[in-house]
Amino acid sequence: MEMDVDTIDSSINITKPQNERRALLSRRINELSLRIPGTRLEVLTNQLYDELANAGISFRPRSYLSNEWGCPDRVPVIGIPFYLADPVLSKLEGELTDIEAENEAEVLMYLRHEAGHALNYAYRLYLRPEWQKMFGSIAEVYLDDYKTVPFSARYVRHVPGWYGQKHPDDDFAETFAVWLTPDSDWRERYEGTLALAKLEYVDRVAREVGDAPPVVTDGVLDVPVEEMDMTLAEWYAADEGGPACSLPDILDSDLEALFPAAEGQPAKDLIGAYRRVLVRDLNYWTGVTRPVLLRLLAEVARHLEELDLKVEPEQALGRMANLAIFLTTLVMNYNYTGQFVDR
Repeated sequence: MEMDVDTIDSSINITKPQNERRALLSRRINELSLRIPGTRLEVLTNQLYDELANAGISFRPRSYLSNEWGCPDRVPVIGIPFYLADPVLSKLEGELTDIEAENEAEVLMYLRHEAGHALNYAYRLYLRPEWQKMFGSIAEVYLDDYKTVPFSARYVRHVPGWYGQKHPDDDFAETFAVWLTPDSDWRERYEGTLALAKLEYVDRVAREVGDAPPVVTDGVLDVPVEEMDMTLAEWYAADEGGPACSLPDILDSDLEALFPAAEGQPAKDLIGAYRRVLVRDLNYWTGVTRPVLLRLLAEVARHLEELDLKVEPEQALGRMANLAIFLTTLVMNYNYTGQFVDR
């Protein structure tokens, strides 16, 4: 999908003078002089290091700016999204993706998760028979669009979307993050669950490697910001890719039942008003990715507009609740079958 600066610029509410916005979108990412030192990211990574020290772990994973959160495969470093290094870019991220950039609490949450990956790689814990018995094989296929069992007592809950169920590597990273989080009360919270055995394993192995030097210290980085030579406009245009969402007309009768009013505001406006909340909460409770959810909401809004459905202002909240239940049902269909509607 191609999109130029003018297209992106007209798709958002301009909060900076237009010439400044256009100039920013035309800049190459690796020319923005982005860095971690001297930013809030330095403060937050230092807080992570303090938490590791308080937990008796001397290992300090290096962090770098990248295209997204992550650790390169079996390399003990933490990649942080480049936009978090600058408040203007963080705001732009929210405006262009409709998903707000992570706040400080969320950054720490992801840092703890990635620190779990880094610890796993630094000491090659994934090679240990007990690790494999507890979490599985790190060689399992890594799927972005993974299936979840909501509220499973086999896994801890840390990153939204039942993320520990994505892959054995993420299961360990999530377990480590819960163990590391100050005042998480993990023994009490997970008492009587299978997840507690995983937490107790992390507790044992963290004490074992706490003062030991890491076995692996470096490796090839994934997409360091210095290699991101596309412009911001090109970056966000590419980020809009993905399969289109198409819902059958058979759902139109359900939408008409949800919005029976003859007069009122357009029903599609509800999706516009609550889109961010819907995406955030649907992702949190179902695990379906945010890009998929955004495409679903756009498709439902298209149906509502074509049907010219209305909602009376005094009934808007009640209808919104009904719509949220309707959307959740579609999303759970997708979670278990790979499609929103069985055709």
